[in-house]
Amino acid sequence: MLSVLRHRTYRRLFAAQAVALLGTGLATVALSLLAYDLAGPDASAVLGTALAVKMLAYVAVPPVVGAVAARVPRRSLLVAMDAVRAAVALVLPFVTQVWQVYVLILLLQAASAAFTPAFQAVIPALLPEERDYTRALSLSRLAYDLEAVLSPALAAVLLSFVSYTWLFAGTTAGFLASAALVATCVLPGHPAPDGPDGPDGPDDSYGRRRGAVSGVRLFLATPRLRALLALDLAVAAAGAMVVVNTVVLVRDDLERGAGDVSLALGAYGVGSMVSALLLPGLLERARDRSVMLAGAFALPAVLAAHGLAAPAGAAWPALLAAWAALGAACSAVLTPVGRLVRRSTASEDLPAAFAAQFSLSHGCWLLTYPAAGWLAASAGTDVAHGALAALALVGAGGAALIWPARDPVRLDHHHDTLPPGHPHLAAARATASGFRHSHDFVIDRLHPRWPAGGRGAGGA
Repeated sequence: MLSVLRHRTYRRLFAAQAVALLGTGLATVALSLLAYDLAGPDASAVLGTALAVKMLAYVAVPPVVGAVAARVPRRSLLVAMDAVRAAVALVLPFVTQVWQVYVLILLLQAASAAFTPAFQAVIPALLPEERDYTRALSLSRLAYDLEAVLSPALAAVLLSFVSYTWLFAGTTAGFLASAALVATCVLPGHPAPDGPDGPDGPDDSYGRRRGAVSGVRLFLATPRLRALLALDLAVAAAGAMVVVNTVVLVRDDLERGAGDVSLALGAYGVGSMVSALLLPGLLERARDRSVMLAGAFALPAVLAAHGLAAPAGAAWPALLAAWAALGAACSAVLTPVGRLVRRSTASEDLPAAFAAQFSLSHGCWLLTYPAAGWLAASAGTDVAHGALAALALVGAGGAALIWPARDPVRLDHHHDTLPPGHPHLAAARATASGFRHSHDFVIDRLHPRWPAGGRGAGGA
């Protein structure tokens, strides 16, 4: 896995990601404690609403960024968004009202929503080989997991000496360090479309629609990517229970200290990290579909088991074990996502596709974050457990139904609108109504619809 770090530019980008995530992790702990400080037992509702505001930014911003990112130098965009995030994090310790938290979270996460898809779209261009890209995805997942472990641990240590407001200073430092590292990188330019105006020539109506609409359209037209949206719902249901309600479960239900909030979040990170370390080898032997569905169905099972059967005398160890299991299952679903998007997308459409994935997946979190907070605050954490487990089961079951068990990458399909002699038809065979051939199939200008009953070999 670590062999991809020999690539100098990727190594610096990975370091930038790691330090920014460390700062983000400190902010997660600090924000939970800030919500508890401002609202007490109603902290779940406040935190759920704040995170819903975050998701509004994540849903609304990436499609717009995807439409304009191809016109903006990648390095300039990434550095500017890091600078905005650092500035907002610097102000957060001084808030005294709940509404101020919501406004600052909106600004912070709008910058993150612009940064992340642009960052994701750079990596395939740096590492075009499938094996290297898979390792980079696992390494990126490992970075998220290390953040989930190290940030709470660091926060627990710091909270022994300073108040939680100082954790936001660490967030600011992380974003500034990320900006400095990205500024030292030479990033590849945006891929140009084939021909002067794309492969269809000057009248390229699909090309004009690329951006905010085309990324979402690509997802909705590709069966495995529609299944990915259902998997995102399952992950969001389980993740919202962890992120929103950990502080109330630990502080109120179990009557433990602030440092134990960090330990519980760290248990989730440990499970996710162990899973990420094992996945590269597993993905070389198993299909993405099998691994991701197994992780998805584990999520409602763990949530339901913890909500119904956590032993009263061992509630703290049971919470740690359940959170670790949820982290492992979420990682199994999320780690292969980049492979799936890359396999289903033409290279010039990757920025729009990653922007759509980022936006649509966070639409699921927009539903689950407030649901987790408001259910816990109004009906108790047991009810929140059950409702979110049911939602996770809907997502996992929906993905299993939508994603064909046999999902070849290379599909036999028909063209009835391209003229004879078109370069794309060089190896096609003529039929009574057009031309037929097979190749690795993605939705693009020449293939606006998924073929019905496509045949081929290979799989995802």
